[in-house]
Amino acid sequence: MNKEKSMFSPIKAWKYLVRRPVTVLMKDIFDNPREASDRYRGFHQNDWEKCLGCGTCSRICPTNAIEMLPVEGLEKKEGYKSERPAFDYGRCSFCAICVDICPSDSLNMSKEYLHLSKDADTFYFMPDSTGIHKDSRAHGYLRDGDSELLDLERYAMELEPVDRKKSFMEIVKGYSMEKALAESARCVECGICTETCPAHMNIPEYIRSVWKGDMKEAMSWLYKTNPLANVCGRICTHKCEGVCALGHRGEAIAIRWLKRFIVDNTSEDLYDEAALEFVIEPVNGKVAVVGSGPSGLSCAYYLRTLGYEVDVYEEKALPGGVIRYGGPEYRLPEESVLKDIGIIEKAGVKFIVNTKVGRDVSLDKLRDEYDAVFLGTGFSLSRELKIPGYEHEDVAYAIPFLGQTRDYLRNLAKMPEVHEKTVVIGGGNVAFDVGRTLIRLQQTKYNKDFVSMAALEHRGILPCDIEELEEGEEEGIKGHFGYGPAEIVIKDGKIQGLKVQKVISIFDEEGRFNPSYDPTDSFVIEATQVFIATGQRPEYAYLDEEMLSKITMERGQLKTGAHGQLENYPWLFAGGDIVQGPDIITGVANGHSSAEGIDAYLRSIKK
Repeated sequence: MNKEKSMFSPIKAWKYLVRRPVTVLMKDIFDNPREASDRYRGFHQNDWEKCLGCGTCSRICPTNAIEMLPVEGLEKKEGYKSERPAFDYGRCSFCAICVDICPSDSLNMSKEYLHLSKDADTFYFMPDSTGIHKDSRAHGYLRDGDSELLDLERYAMELEPVDRKKSFMEIVKGYSMEKALAESARCVECGICTETCPAHMNIPEYIRSVWKGDMKEAMSWLYKTNPLANVCGRICTHKCEGVCALGHRGEAIAIRWLKRFIVDNTSEDLYDEAALEFVIEPVNGKVAVVGSGPSGLSCAYYLRTLGYEVDVYEEKALPGGVIRYGGPEYRLPEESVLKDIGIIEKAGVKFIVNTKVGRDVSLDKLRDEYDAVFLGTGFSLSRELKIPGYEHEDVAYAIPFLGQTRDYLRNLAKMPEVHEKTVVIGGGNVAFDVGRTLIRLQQTKYNKDFVSMAALEHRGILPCDIEELEEGEEEGIKGHFGYGPAEIVIKDGKIQGLKVQKVISIFDEEGRFNPSYDPTDSFVIEATQVFIATGQRPEYAYLDEEMLSKITMERGQLKTGAHGQLENYPWLFAGGDIVQGPDIITGVANGHSSAEGIDAYLRSIKK
């Protein structure tokens, strides 16, 4: 019910009869603008340094008033697009939803008349950081807790540390359908992740398929660019998550876990249908792939989709390379590896195991029997660390140790020798794989664990993923970061520990790896067994002296041209670790690119 007006209401207006009228001159609008009312939302401002160019504001705008436009000369950075939003104030309703949803917090609105123009036809402009005021009084509309449109927290899946380290059970539980839908709904579909992913996976597309509940479609998106969806859904380095737009104000989308959800929750018939829908009969030729790691498997699969017969040569008894013998069981269960390799076998790829190229069969023989050859042999050898005591029998290296542990868990080998007190040298992901594997073996053998770690890098610049550091320390690894190995201390033929010294610098003035130490700041880490995880290196026994003289190498890696083709040997292609260094998703990308290169090469010589 409306309140009745007072009979004296008209009298209230009489006060304006004695007030001086306000006259606004045209020049004052531009030169001396008045401050707007408290309820005025204002014009948009955009901090270009913070803006990602993600386009989330454009996609959500209800009046289509925002267009993403390229900006010439804008520095291209990983995780940022070279576009910025332009506003059409002929359409804008000043609802400020764009400010509410901005993932980088670059957009705000100013109460000042910063964007007026003497040109009556000016309605369209691209705001930048000019005139952005830190003074809160200059702000018009700002997002608050009530207007937040993004869900900034991800849904966790890891087991608790006390449960994790007692067995080799997979430490990540996996999303339920409910949690997967909630996590997928967080994605703003900006595509910055796709640009950063080495394989340029269709990440927003497969996440949207999860949100729709269409697993067949989601699987199809995965296999367009990656035939190792099980593996990468578990141990991918997930560079995509490092640039996720939501990570600027909250937690990144769990892109890797959503990939895992897809492969774990797609029925076998739909899985096979999606993975094999692009595979055709082998009609174009025959290709040999040397090495069955990520790059070799990827190359083999995509060659099959291009109509080639493919044989993969593997020196070990089981195909898979680093994913079969390197990835720890608690992160990458055997059944996941089997599923990915099984699909590639269903695609028609033939694996020739226990056959080392360069020993059992020559590269020349492969050249004679195949139309092209792809090299994906990886970094199969451990890099030695020649400090005093390194030749002791109780010094072990990462790669053989991890491989033997995998075979032990397959009941194909005995448990590796593990002492009660151990120390790992290294600070990368492989070093943490070794340390966390040691903890589980010690728990099995001694029902307790004692693992120390020494790394040149201090905590803030360790080369490992942050989750490896956090989870490793949660499980009990005792880190001595910023200290380098000086000597393995031996007494009466037995290792007593590892002497370490404080690191002054890791690289010299010319940027070369050349650590320097402070010998006055040293101590001994108690241990009776030492594990070295300071890197791996390639083996090129299959390349003869003539080939080595004609192939360019840079820092021990092969230099290739477009799509992995080697100079002077157009029939020979390479990818993975021996081209771009150890990284599974990069290997997948190399393999796919090389398959396309092999196809282009063979088609060109058949014209």
